[in-house]
Amino acid sequence: MVIAGIDPDPRKAGELATWARRYWAAIHAHTGGGGYINFMMGDADHARLSATYGDNYQPLVALKRKYDPANFFRENPNIPPGAAGPG
Repeated sequence: MVIAGIDPDPRKAGELATWARRYWAAIHAHTGGGGYINFMMGDADHARLSATYGDNYQPLVALKRKYDPANFFRENPNIPPGAAGPG
């Protein structure tokens, strides 16, 4: 699900962000907990990333530790090389 609050008036950005976060909070219990990685911004915590990747999360952590231990590629919602596995 993608929730987008869009208005041509930039003064409404805060109001729309609040609306989107409240809407997400209201429906979150009815979702799988994950999301579209490319659309995540400041809301991509490790629990949400783990839910998004499911059984692939732990193998991705291992790959990150092997190929990017310094976390050079970190500007996107990423899996830090020191991330704990799910559960």
